[in-house]
Amino acid sequence: MEFRKVDVRRSPRSGAWAACAALAVACFVTACGGGGGGGGGGGLPIGLLPGNNTTPPASSGSGIVPSASVAGLCAAPRTGTNPETGRPYPDSAGSLDNEKSWVRAWIDETYLWYGEVPTTLKASDYATPVTWFNVLKTPLTTSSGKPKDRFHFVYDTEAYRQLSQGGVSVSYGAEFVSIATSPPRELRVVLVEPGSPADLAGLKRGAKLLTVDGVDFVNATGSANAATINGALSPKTVGESHSFTFKLGSDPAVSYNLKAANVTSTPVQNVTVLDGGGGNKVGYMLFNDHITTSEQQLINAVNTFKATSGGIQDLVLDMRYNGGGQLAIASRLAYMIAAPATTAGKTFELLTFNDKNPFRLSVAQSLMPFYSTSRTGTALPSLGLSRVTVLTSPDTCSASESVINSLRGVGVTVNLVGGTTCGKPYGFYPQDNCGTTYFAIQVKGVNQLGFGDYGDGFAPNCTVADDYDHQLGDPNEARLAAALALRSGGACPAPMAKAMARGLEKAEPAEAETPFLIDQSPLRRNRLLDFAPNPG
Repeated sequence: MEFRKVDVRRSPRSGAWAACAALAVACFVTACGGGGGGGGGGGLPIGLLPGNNTTPPASSGSGIVPSASVAGLCAAPRTGTNPETGRPYPDSAGSLDNEKSWVRAWIDETYLWYGEVPTTLKASDYATPVTWFNVLKTPLTTSSGKPKDRFHFVYDTEAYRQLSQGGVSVSYGAEFVSIATSPPRELRVVLVEPGSPADLAGLKRGAKLLTVDGVDFVNATGSANAATINGALSPKTVGESHSFTFKLGSDPAVSYNLKAANVTSTPVQNVTVLDGGGGNKVGYMLFNDHITTSEQQLINAVNTFKATSGGIQDLVLDMRYNGGGQLAIASRLAYMIAAPATTAGKTFELLTFNDKNPFRLSVAQSLMPFYSTSRTGTALPSLGLSRVTVLTSPDTCSASESVINSLRGVGVTVNLVGGTTCGKPYGFYPQDNCGTTYFAIQVKGVNQLGFGDYGDGFAPNCTVADDYDHQLGDPNEARLAAALALRSGGACPAPMAKAMARGLEKAEPAEAETPFLIDQSPLRRNRLLDFAPNPG
């Protein structure tokens, strides 16, 4: 997994950033809203504007001009060929004011809540198009008091293009969770990619980071130490090498010299069949990313479950770290979990836009069914289950939440064990202008029953903290153990039920920190949609 440094301004999870602000290490932390689109990448071709075959809307009389009239007028126009489209960049000489005019128009035309953007804001008060874009969003909150729009952000276009090439990144192949960002700090390994440098070195889930290139990670202060830590945790080039000390459980601390490599993500892992008692068999799989390569891996996993003698009677789908990905893959996964008769003719997700219908999509174009074939047209296998248990956390986002919501919409029982999900029924059509790709919420997804109001996330049936002291897929790992107990006994295990009864789910005090994954790229945590939804 990735450890790419991302600018603080570009993360929509401002709460997570604020929690880390006291330590400069925060610059390697990111958590952007997750999700995905159909086909191979999602989003509009970089450099192209939607609706270019339609008449742009007229000026609103508020000084907002049609976005098409100022698109590509750049203070620093790019030259050469756009590698995404194979055509010259559409940029021409312009100004920052032109870019800010485009940003304001794009929001007015496409933003889901364009009518809630404060009209008192002035472009002249903001130095750049990015700082202007950052404030052009609804100030309203959800029923729990969270910002309604926590997912508004931008990304460098070329960096985004490279991220979207498909699950390969320069890294050590480990993913970390930040548990405490103030001394004594705590950072632990949560995932290790099979075959990666971290895996080959023997690094395991649960290991605590003690030192980085000789710097005391737990207690060090000062910008120089922070720079050392950030640089080591965010390798930029293949072959870059750094030393780390980790401690796993009661074992002695171990030093590792890790060399960054091009690591290919394995989004589906730990596919296994567990004894559910009473002759029942329970399938388990860890699913981390709705990326293109996950589709065949999911198909293989389902076929493994079906090949088990007698099949499986239940499934535990571990999406605790799955921030989203391609929505079409979410649709195919949901189809493979349920029975074909359950999903036939039903809606996986209907995409709803603002009242201007900015992308001129028909109802048919806005409707995503439960896809019964792969992107190559091959019929998908099906488990035929009427119940599934999903392991969740605040990092379970967008397309992952769509799997939950869509299955519930057609009557499949979906039990959740872990933590409340992130709450993102929204999506974007990422749009480049002058080298910056803008992600403004433009679409909301609803299921067969018309439900999509989960801005505060889906609450778990059983609240269980992540268990870093056991490997994922171990039946003794707390969340998986609770899921197995829930399916066999119909209730949360007693210690968890008692904890909930004592009110331990109330809001934590301001000084407490909630563990969060560091440096999940926007590609992993955004529902990025094809211009016209299609089956692949």
